[in-house]
Amino acid sequence: MGVDHFNAHATGLSSPGMRHFAITPSDTAYLPTRPRAIYCNVAGDAVIRDEAGTDATYALNAGQVIPFRGVRVLVTGTTATRVGWE
Repeated sequence: MGVDHFNAHATGLSSPGMRHFAITPSDTAYLPTRPRAIYCNVAGDAVIRDEAGTDATYALNAGQVIPFRGVRVLVTGTTATRVGWE
């Protein structure tokens, strides 16, 4: 790994992500890692559940970032391909 000139800076919700991971949609299971944001690889809809249990459908374009920390991405209604950022 190379030099990290920002290693002394605190990581916060407004700073860039440091890890990425695949998000596998599920109608029954919570995300194993709660993302800082969700990045859309392939355009489509993403149905995301918040911590209160409310579902919302987002129409996403490829390359779009949703700065939302959802607890679940549902299979039902989701057509977009996404990646989580932590």
